[in-house]
Amino acid sequence: MVKITDVARHAGVSPSTVSYTLSGKRPISEETRRRVQESIRALGYRPHAARSAYGGRTNVLALVLPLHAGVHVPVAMDLAVSVVNAARAYDHDVLILTRHDGRDGEDGLPRLAETPLVDALIVTDVRLHDPRLPLLRDLHRPVVLIGYAADRTAPTCVDLDFAAAGEACVDHLAALGHRAVALIGSPPEVYVRRTVYAQRLVQGFTAAADRHGLSSAVHPCAATPEAARATAERLLREQPALTGVVVHNEAVLDVLLDAFGRLGLRVPDDLSVVALCPTAQAESARVPLTSVALPATEIGTRAVDLLIRELNGEQVPATTLLPPRLAVRASTARRRSSA
Repeated sequence: MVKITDVARHAGVSPSTVSYTLSGKRPISEETRRRVQESIRALGYRPHAARSAYGGRTNVLALVLPLHAGVHVPVAMDLAVSVVNAARAYDHDVLILTRHDGRDGEDGLPRLAETPLVDALIVTDVRLHDPRLPLLRDLHRPVVLIGYAADRTAPTCVDLDFAAAGEACVDHLAALGHRAVALIGSPPEVYVRRTVYAQRLVQGFTAAADRHGLSSAVHPCAATPEAARATAERLLREQPALTGVVVHNEAVLDVLLDAFGRLGLRVPDDLSVVALCPTAQAESARVPLTSVALPATEIGTRAVDLLIRELNGEQVPATTLLPPRLAVRASTARRRSSA
């Protein structure tokens, strides 16, 4: 079957230019339009022929789930399972794309432009200024982002309110009297990509620390035991008055707790710890962790609900941010007066 990329290559243009020529959504020069149309005729390209065979709907959703470095796979899989289960309730199947091209952040999206077998998309690992947004617009299908992009013309989005989550963690520590706090964050590559959840958590953490007049620092941490131990040592060296830590790195939580213990710090007597992680992980830690839950199941279900409503022609909210839920457990306590 001839694909849109074949037409683009034959005409010497980009796939998005072919898409614009077919849709008329943007102005295309007459010369370019002529080349594209000649290539379509020469190659026998039939846009959306398979969709027509299905009466315009295929009952298949795509989940774009690029497994970049720094992505915690168990949480990503929880999200994928929730999307599949929610889609099944609507009698839809799910095509999962985990590939990441490393080419303008396209993450396999050109292949979706070539196939008519997907009705709508859920896209994860969203960046503040996501380079995939133009291509997503070119697909002319409903899209829901899991992540709150800075571009307010971006498609519908749903996510945990990570900024509010960062604030809630610091507010809790400040209420317990802690005056020096640190965020042990996601792996460095997550910040380099400017992934939304990590960026917004830092914003909320920093804003709340400034509001309370706390001493604070942010430390990205690679998802390895060696990096976790080194980060714990650096924290105590650089912030000797530190008594409160927020951890947003599920992969190294257990290692961090062990490292603090080896450095002579008892949780929560000497150091209070708040984590952003799945509830089951927080409850099963050797010291049950005060935590903000990562609601992967709820987010995946909401994303599917929004897509189905859009497919049915309903108006949906542009942004759905789930409020953070902080559960207090044994890992946080009032700061000792001698600290």
